[in-house]
Amino acid sequence: ILAAANPIHGRYDRSKTLRANVQLSAPILSRFDLFFVVLDECDDVADYNVAKHIIDVHRCDEAVVEPPFSQDQMLRYIRFARTLNPQITDDSRRVLVDCYRRLRQGDTMGRSRTAYRITVRQLESLIRLSEALARLHCDDVVRPSYVREAFRLLRKSIIHVETEDVTFDEGEEFDDGPPDDEMEVEEGDADEQGGRQGEEESAAPPAEVVGVDDVGEAKEAEDNDATRQPPPKPAKVKKTKKKKTQISFEEYESISNAIATYLRSREFETERVEGEEDEESTYLTWGQVVEWYLEQCESQIGDSLEELNRLKKLTNLVIRRLVKVDHVLVVIGDGEIPELERKLAVHPNYVVGA
Repeated sequence: ILAAANPIHGRYDRSKTLRANVQLSAPILSRFDLFFVVLDECDDVADYNVAKHIIDVHRCDEAVVEPPFSQDQMLRYIRFARTLNPQITDDSRRVLVDCYRRLRQGDTMGRSRTAYRITVRQLESLIRLSEALARLHCDDVVRPSYVREAFRLLRKSIIHVETEDVTFDEGEEFDDGPPDDEMEVEEGDADEQGGRQGEEESAAPPAEVVGVDDVGEAKEAEDNDATRQPPPKPAKVKKTKKKKTQISFEEYESISNAIATYLRSREFETERVEGEEDEESTYLTWGQVVEWYLEQCESQIGDSLEELNRLKKLTNLVIRRLVKVDHVLVVIGDGEIPELERKLAVHPNYVVGA
């Protein structure tokens, strides 16, 4: 079955999955083995060839529209190929298992941004494509080369989703102003200058005795000078900025999937135990989740204290985003207690691994 679909807004959005672009349900998409997205991208060579072919067709150029095989030849070839039933050899079986394992590994480890998940259906697609390639070559057996070509086609058809890196706002403030000791020196200098100015004014010679009119004029002049003085400068406001941490989407997805899968598995294990109603054993605290993930990364941390602190801070930032932004995790009980003491659970509507 060959089907075609247009994106909902006329142009394919790489930041969304295939299902979000064509608005087809998952059961329908799962019935197809290969997906190819035809993107209208600007390319000088491709645009030239397309324009030349269309113009040649309109000019009724026979060399353009004449196929290398006639329709009768193609029908006879297809009828014969359908009669073949190629068998999978032992070598091809091993290659099939290895190719499926590689597809699954790239999907479950969070290193790929695919538009759909790799399941057993993709293994069945590998088998069907390998058998089809054997029929295409009129071969009675499925050779490893056919399996590798089917694997290449399947990987080529997996639409990758472009996702930006994840940025965390740590909320830490940094002072951009001068250091405190420099500010103290400036203030001390100002006090000394003020003191020296006061001493100079006190040491000034007494004013000569003048008349009443002269005294009035002098006071008026002093009042005018006071009004002309510039207003005091406002206090200097220190600028603050928040420190940000940025990681790749693959790393964020890997950490979040590991945490959500572990928490959901604990919930399922508790449900299977009859009479288990102890909330303490069901839900882990924020701090316990961080400790669990650090134990999983023990080989990566090694003896590096710096790597331990980096992963610990990063895990806390990921959990905070899962709770406040993505709403993958929910807080059980009182949310006013410190973060590390809050109990966490996976949101009931969240599908782990989707």
